Amino acid sequence: MGCACLRPREVTRLSLEALRRNGHNLSLADCETIGRYDIPVLKPEDAPERMIWIGFNSASTDTNRSAHGVHFFIDDYLFERAWNNPARYAVLLRDFKAVLTADFSMFTDYPKVVQIYNHWRKHLLSAYWQSLGITVYPSICWSDHESYDWCFDGEPRGGTIAVSSVGTQKNKDARRLFMDGYREMLSRLKPQKVLFFGDVPDGCEGNIEPYDAFYKAVHSRRTVIDSSGKQR
Repeated sequence: MGCACLRPREVTRLSLEALRRNGHNLSLADCETIGRYDIPVLKPEDAPERMIWIGFNSASTDTNRSAHGVHFFIDDYLFERAWNNPARYAVLLRDFKAVLTADFSMFTDYPKVVQIYNHWRKHLLSAYWQSLGITVYPSICWSDHESYDWCFDGEPRGGTIAVSSVGTQKNKDARRLFMDGYREMLSRLKPQKVLFFGDVPDGCEGNIEPYDAFYKAVHSRRTVIDSSGKQR
């Protein structure tokens, strides 16, 4: 009795459908890619004026969306839903003046394959947003020196970019890795403006537009002044 074997094309088609169902969003955006890992390419955008930035976890309750930008400098679990249900949250983000790319973590102690995957899906999601007419500024991330081989793939040259120093100044090695990566970023991308979230270390050059770290911004919004003028 013979067996019913699938042809190679059928196997490929079924495999791709399974991957899409399993959450890899392979059909999310038809976009140009670059580099060894096929990273989607983002187009440069200019930020002509300063704006107020709120975390993605506060976006759904914001009442002044057209004047605000959305950042992702928060814990990954707070914005995984944007990856798991991209169409739904794209509708939300279209109401805002601009968004930063989803800052999926690339910690130095993560396996390299996880770091690359997080870089890839950050770009795929952002390319999808750009295809819908959303203004997207890339948040540039790096890990160690070896990550330079791929962590700048797909990033636009020129335009406005964002970086965050939060968590990178805890010790000498972390500070060195941040400054080395920052200088490498300036050399490769030559951004017109850097939206800088967190403390700006000495030696950071470029056209920097500083912003408080997200946790400081949240604290300041929650601070209430009572009738005697005291904070509570």
